[in-house]
Amino acid sequence: MRTTQITLKYPVTVDGHEYKVLTMRAPKVRDQIIAQKAADKEEMELTLFSNLCEISTAVLEELEIADYNQFHTAYQDFLS
Repeated sequence: MRTTQITLKYPVTVDGHEYKVLTMRAPKVRDQIIAQKAADKEEMELTLFSNLCEISTAVLEELEIADYNQFHTAYQDFLS
């Protein structure tokens, strides 16, 4: 399985656990299906990225935008 590591410029702590590096795996069709059940586009993206990194959406919600943008880049790299 293809994966990529995302090193956070600004680590976050959620539920007592500090997140510095996250691993994103390549998306599968089932991930897209699950994400599309979300209420809106923003929630869909959070659901997709949290599934691919096996973390809660709460972690992603705490990220600074500079770090969140790394998830977009990593996701796009998987699609090419």
